[in-house]
Amino acid sequence: MNRPQERLTSPSTFHQDGCGGAPRHSDDISSREAEALLATLLASPSPSDFVRLQRGVDMARLVEGLDDWSAVRLGSLGPVSAPAADLVNRKRASFLTTCVREDGSALAEVFALFVLHSSSDQDLKQVLRALARDKRLGSTLGDMAVVREQLRQRGLPLSDFPDRPEHPREDMARGAREALAEAVSTTPLLQWGTARDYDTRKRQLPPPYQRALTQVESALVEQAFAPRRVATGVLDELTFGVPLGFYYLAAGTGGGVSSLARGEYERATRELTPAALMVALYAGGKGVRALKPRLEEWRETARHLREQLGAEGLEAVARYLQADPEAALLVAEGGEAGALALAESRGNVPGARAWLSQAQGAPPGSAPPKGGLAKGSMPGKAASLAEEAVDLPREVLDTKLLQGELESTGPRMSGDVAVLRRQLAALRDAPPTGAQSHPLWIEYVRYGQERLVELEQGTKAKRGRAVEPPLQWEGYQRMRGLVTRGLKFERAMAEVLRADAALPRAQRRFLADFHKPRVEWYVGVWKPTSGLRFVDVLIIEEGPFSGRSPRVETISVKSRNLALLDEKALDAQMSTDARDALRYYGETLDIRRPSLRSLLHEGSEVSIRRVRLIYEGGDLKPRNVNTLKRAIDDIELRIKGVEVLVQ
Repeated sequence: MNRPQERLTSPSTFHQDGCGGAPRHSDDISSREAEALLATLLASPSPSDFVRLQRGVDMARLVEGLDDWSAVRLGSLGPVSAPAADLVNRKRASFLTTCVREDGSALAEVFALFVLHSSSDQDLKQVLRALARDKRLGSTLGDMAVVREQLRQRGLPLSDFPDRPEHPREDMARGAREALAEAVSTTPLLQWGTARDYDTRKRQLPPPYQRALTQVESALVEQAFAPRRVATGVLDELTFGVPLGFYYLAAGTGGGVSSLARGEYERATRELTPAALMVALYAGGKGVRALKPRLEEWRETARHLREQLGAEGLEAVARYLQADPEAALLVAEGGEAGALALAESRGNVPGARAWLSQAQGAPPGSAPPKGGLAKGSMPGKAASLAEEAVDLPREVLDTKLLQGELESTGPRMSGDVAVLRRQLAALRDAPPTGAQSHPLWIEYVRYGQERLVELEQGTKAKRGRAVEPPLQWEGYQRMRGLVTRGLKFERAMAEVLRADAALPRAQRRFLADFHKPRVEWYVGVWKPTSGLRFVDVLIIEEGPFSGRSPRVETISVKSRNLALLDEKALDAQMSTDARDALRYYGETLDIRRPSLRSLLHEGSEVSIRRVRLIYEGGDLKPRNVNTLKRAIDDIELRIKGVEVLVQ
């Protein structure tokens, strides 16, 4: 049985069914398996879904199993993570070479434009260098006037990528092999249809490229079959180029594009500028499979961002997405907030991530960065979640936020879908005073909309709980503040424990039972009864253990205001926390972090010697020390294997 890796969002499609992930016990992936995986990825309804789905697949092995055209289609879905991106770019270069040879340069120019529009600047540099190293650049793209001009406009003139010098023996042999094929491909009557898959490739292109191919085919016939005299004007429609995501604009099934999808595509390109369409495509969050809601979502996202950034700011973000795959990944994962962060940092992705962490974790009532969301300079030291979320995996942060939201006792909006839809619309039209300038507002609007969709679909929240209506704005701010406070305490305790581990054994306060303790933060652990969880702190023995399993302990860290609870409520809350700590992080665990498995004696399963539950003290600690002591003694007596401490 394949168990989840240390990843919360691994799509079950890739692990359980016939389109499963890359084989786990074979070095190669078959072309059939690769095409099945590609079909699953092509069905992802948005760039954010595509990015998430990649995490469940060995992308490098997938790309190796794809033919060149399939790799081009995969690359058009959005940024592909390294090292698979390098393989995609090699196959893009190979595809262009084959396409020119088999289809002729006039028709191949349409496919070349599709490659250009669906590639970032960094990707294109790799493609151009690969062609130049193989002495193919001039013979493939050199005769394509529209491609050359668009590359120049993107700062990638062909003159910057000269073909390598002549290698007489190698080039003569290659020329002899290809002479016959090239002679056939330049015969005008045979310039399309000679390649067996030409019609299939044409059907798999988005609508404007299909139309361009049809126009080029007609022009070749009408102009005395002279490919070099085909008017480049037939390609004018393609010069706007919305890169990295065409498939989401014209998503269909099988090899073609449905008329409904084509109509949506036409409306999108007519109603939105290329920059607005591209940014909305990435920042629009989760895909919506129903066509009309999807277009409305893009339009609404574009409107929000234009209000925040202005037309020039929106154009700038589109250019950042086009230039850098990491920028596209940031916005695909961060949504509108990611786009705002990218604008604020002027395209600097590390800076945008720091800004995004600060904005998402701003405490209640805090002011936005100086000058507003998109007009000020980069903020200085992050005051809230930025510091606490450094190196924090996205899955862990999402889990923390979900748990904080589920535990919140703040007032919620209506659970009636129709009423909730009206409430959310009213909030967007007339936000509470000061809300629009608050760093959390965009995130809150998206949260409300996602919760509405979940209620409409009747889905279950994570952890199997029923979906709750969204918190009201004030409650949402409080919840985010509590999550931030909890992360601060968790980080502080991890540092305390690491400092304790560095002391001589006799001087340690917490870890005297270990010879050489190793302290790890947010380790993925798996149990059949609770699935994948992230334990706040895990301590594992690095020292010798004479062939026995190493000592492993887990710590659950809580930042709760226990001072507000009476004796009965205190006992109930601490008992619940202790049982949860034992259920999720006690008994026998499967350690999912690969770097820790080398310390285990056999396999990845380990028995937990002790579970500790540590509460934040100070003003959060009950004022009556005796009440607190009685509660702790009672819990440790009733719930064996859990030790309760208060900072």
